[in-house]
Amino acid sequence: MTTTSDTAPASPAPARGHRLSAADWAQAALDVIAEQGVSAVAVEPLARRLGVTKGSFYWHFPSRDTLLQAALDRWEEVEQEQVFGSLEEVADPRERLRQLFQLVGHETKPHAIYSELLKALDHPAVQPVVQRVSQRRLEYLTASFRQAGLGRADAQHRARLTYAAYVGFLQLRTQQPKMTHEEFEEYLEHVINTLIPR
Repeated sequence: MTTTSDTAPASPAPARGHRLSAADWAQAALDVIAEQGVSAVAVEPLARRLGVTKGSFYWHFPSRDTLLQAALDRWEEVEQEQVFGSLEEVADPRERLRQLFQLVGHETKPHAIYSELLKALDHPAVQPVVQRVSQRRLEYLTASFRQAGLGRADAQHRARLTYAAYVGFLQLRTQQPKMTHEEFEEYLEHVINTLIPR
């Protein structure tokens, strides 16, 4: 599930005179991953993007690999908080699933980041992070479907089907013409009506 725009705007560079934090560098690396992929994360271009010298980078990180790991850790943490944390107060499991589908469906940059990470699963830093995130998402979906009234096996199957639909749609959007806003909203409503138990 995704919106019709390709990527969200990059995070603005901090104002001159502002000392960059390790989190600033990690977020900039995530922006680059969303736009160009994991292999595009490099110190010099990031320094130019942020308007600083490489010395700022080495103040926080000993190497490009440690920056990439920090970026992946940031993505994992923020993804967990923003997606699942925002739904904790929704008591009804069917409504929670509906809101989850709507929330995920209308994200933009997280889709771009996840798509690029799926292309880089052979990277030793990427694979375990994507595996953990995917496992957490499947467990959350399974628990939600069980709370919505499905048995254990049916809930697991529905969770896998939901997640496969999400990953498959990310793949399809790189190969097919972009949906209009109306087409996407109709698709998302169809997914919700098909996958959430009544």
